[in-house]
Amino acid sequence: MSDMRPVKPSGPEPLVVARNLSRHFVIKRSFLGQPRQVLRAVDEVDLTIARGETLGLVGESGCGKSTLGRLLLRLLDPSSGSIRFDGTELVGMPADRLRPRRADFQIIFQDPFSCLNPRMSVAQIVADPMRVHGIPREERQRRVRELLDLVGLPQHMAGRFPHEFSGGQRQRIGIARALALRPRFIVCDEPLSALDVSIQAQIINLMLDLQRELDLTYLFIGHDISVIRHLSDRVAVMYLGKVVEIGPAEEVLDRPAHPYTRALLSAIPATHPRLVRPRQPLGGDVPSPLRPPPGCRVHTRCPRAEARCAAEAPALRPLGAAGRQVACHFATTDRHGEPPA
Repeated sequence: MSDMRPVKPSGPEPLVVARNLSRHFVIKRSFLGQPRQVLRAVDEVDLTIARGETLGLVGESGCGKSTLGRLLLRLLDPSSGSIRFDGTELVGMPADRLRPRRADFQIIFQDPFSCLNPRMSVAQIVADPMRVHGIPREERQRRVRELLDLVGLPQHMAGRFPHEFSGGQRQRIGIARALALRPRFIVCDEPLSALDVSIQAQIINLMLDLQRELDLTYLFIGHDISVIRHLSDRVAVMYLGKVVEIGPAEEVLDRPAHPYTRALLSAIPATHPRLVRPRQPLGGDVPSPLRPPPGCRVHTRCPRAEARCAAEAPALRPLGAAGRQVACHFATTDRHGEPPA
């Protein structure tokens, strides 16, 4: 696209930095309005995302992945903590200052149909963010044509409506809308889960091409580990609102250090008999996020838990020399979960 923003050189400072980030939802209040039940969807998360990288975010449903993504975009207000984007603090920023900054970060939603207004044409959907940000009509029309070319949709489809497209085409429309304001950071909230496998491959290739061409930074939320492995530079693993492991994708996915990460990966069906992994399931049921266990939140299900795990919550700490961090008192990179000799 000829009018895309010039690529900025990547510096040492991460693009996105979250510190002690939390989001608590009050589920029930007392007669006097005091909180009685609080859902700790995201609880004191530290996270950094480098410029131009893809951070994969995995975990069981309900662990807080989507909430974390929406917090980073300030679609939700944090209960506490800090969010810095390109060196600027977003938490507490007045609405009039935050609104122009929203052009720098966008989201691609999970369902490519429900996130599109059925009463708007493709051209109107893609141009809508530009209209909100005051871009003149002639400029909007030109950018719509360029964005449709960029995502692989013919320009003559601009006057059609969402119900006239397939699922993969709708997701391309959603991607074009996300790119309309030339963002630098995009949260991809399970954008492939509603698509057929063959269509998923096309969208993955499109996202990789766009990242290279536009110098985009992704937070990719998903369940499919093979997709996460293919797309991600680093992977973060969440459990009950906490990040329990984070590091380079190959390290985390090939040599998981946290017992929860091992259990998550061992549940993946093997594609070949020689690739069968030893099952390392967690015991018991998933605790309620309304009443998370004290200490380490995994200790009620962990086969290696000791008394210390119930009394002391482990902080993320470095493990090895590859930039990995693990929140476990007994973390090890040995495949079978035993301490290395």
